[in-house]
Amino acid sequence: MLIKVLSENTSLTDEFFHEHGLSIYIETEEKKILFDTGASDVFAKNARKMDVDISDVDYLIISHAHDDHAGGVEVLLRENPKVKVFLHRLARGSYYSRTDEADTYIGLDKKLLSHSRIVWTSESLAISDGIYVFSDVVQKYPKPMSNQGLFMECEGEMVPDKFSHEQNLLIEENGRSLLLTGCSHNGIMNILERFKEIKGKMPDVCIGGFHLYKTPQDEGGREYLDKIGRRLLTTGIQFYTGHCTGKWPFERLKETMGSKIDYLPAGSILLVE
Repeated sequence: MLIKVLSENTSLTDEFFHEHGLSIYIETEEKKILFDTGASDVFAKNARKMDVDISDVDYLIISHAHDDHAGGVEVLLRENPKVKVFLHRLARGSYYSRTDEADTYIGLDKKLLSHSRIVWTSESLAISDGIYVFSDVVQKYPKPMSNQGLFMECEGEMVPDKFSHEQNLLIEENGRSLLLTGCSHNGIMNILERFKEIKGKMPDVCIGGFHLYKTPQDEGGREYLDKIGRRLLTTGIQFYTGHCTGKWPFERLKETMGSKIDYLPAGSILLVE
């Protein structure tokens, strides 16, 4: 599997654009897949620089309904006449970010909801041979503290986001398994436990954000990250992260996990074989 990071908060060099968002291109022997689109057309601009033809992508999987992951959907639909877009059915809801000033809508562009090429998913779906999405993650471990400030509209009231609209992508090829997470709002360990329930083992490689960027830089925050790092290390998985994990939390995880975790800025290329 060939992986290219098209959008991320940072970039490998000044040649590539970056933004607060995530978009990852995966090429298997049979299919070309885009996992999230980032917040804008940055993914498309970097795709051209990285020899990725977005008009030839077969599937777009959106991890969850937030605009830093789905902001470029319209761009891809316009540039690609065949792509199928896979969204969790609960992504049709209304999602917000709360600050002291106001609640800001960060959900999907509502005019996209009736598009004929959107496929609505639920708990799990086999998209094609070796390509699956799954959600229905049970909370065994605490969700990230960085989820604070994220809300959803429910029966006319604003309530904390339950993140039931979040889904994860599993790709299997040549005996290797790759798990992609968008922000891991449901908690990276909880997602991994759900993966193990489905497949009977852990993935070989995991790529995605862990939503740790608001972790305080104090003793409590360091202990929190160290505990996560130790848990991740026990899985034997090779991790690559970025976006909402945050640079300081990544550096702290790196101290615990060493070579078992690395950071992937926009412009990165990775081969999983």
